[in-house]
Amino acid sequence: MKARLKRKSFFIDERELGEARKALGVGTEAETIRVALREVTRMKILSRFMDRTGGSLPRGSFSPS
Repeated sequence: MKARLKRKSFFIDERELGEARKALGVGTEAETIRVALREVTRMKILSRFMDRTGGSLPRGSFSPS
């Protein structure tokens, strides 16, 4: 799936951006923002799933890749 990118202009704390970049292990500031946004979305999906399942999975319902 191809991402639809749109140019944005905003102020950001450079120290926080640098810390996020290191934590995410990415190379550029733009990639840091894109990956961070994806991670926030992923965390929200996981949180909803955990709420629905009571925070547990039935035995055998998950196999790590």
